[in-house]
Amino acid sequence: MSNKILFVEDEKDLTLIVADTLREQGYDIITAADGIEGLEKFKAEAADIIVADVMMPKMDGFTMAKKIRKLSPTVPLLFLTAKSTIDDVEEGFEIGANDYLKKYLKKPFELRELIVRIKALLRRYTPNRAEGIKYPLGSYLFNVSTQTLSLGGQSVELSHFEARILELLAANIGKTVDASELMIAVWQRDEPSNRNSLHGYIHKLRRALCQDSSICIINQRGFGYMLTIKN
Repeated sequence: MSNKILFVEDEKDLTLIVADTLREQGYDIITAADGIEGLEKFKAEAADIIVADVMMPKMDGFTMAKKIRKLSPTVPLLFLTAKSTIDDVEEGFEIGANDYLKKYLKKPFELRELIVRIKALLRRYTPNRAEGIKYPLGSYLFNVSTQTLSLGGQSVELSHFEARILELLAANIGKTVDASELMIAVWQRDEPSNRNSLHGYIHKLRRALCQDSSICIINQRGFGYMLTIKN
């Protein structure tokens, strides 16, 4: 059975290009021209993943996403936008986006990037994989799918940024993860302005993990960060 993609975009030509390309990849495509129509079609069609523009008439993508998150906390959501400042990206993720792609999709390379990101999101957030995306971290259990840290029967929900950074560190315990790799994974680019933000999220993760003294996130100055767990 094909995965169903809800594509919400007000530019008709771009919608035709993207929809045809995704159909060629074997996906079922539902299209909507604004946030209101996108919300109604999601209620009616229950798509497996949503790809949506941010700036649209009648209802923008952020507003639509907030309403969809009340209906489904887990459906993968990828934003397309020409707005790419850190504040814009952070707002999208805090609303509940799972990924972000700068909106220059008329070149084949960028369409291929969209397809790669859709495939990655579907693999990561397919419901039957939810139980497998967990990392034991000392006394903690980190659930990637729910973005939660559990300890002693209590769970704390991490922000999207915190969860993405911790996922990369947890997958490479005892190894240095380059700061550039972390920034590209979270913000899709490596810029000097992102380094302070990265350091801030590392500080938050240290606090979230502070109840187990065997866990340490080491700053490898000039390189990146390493998650270690003492036996």
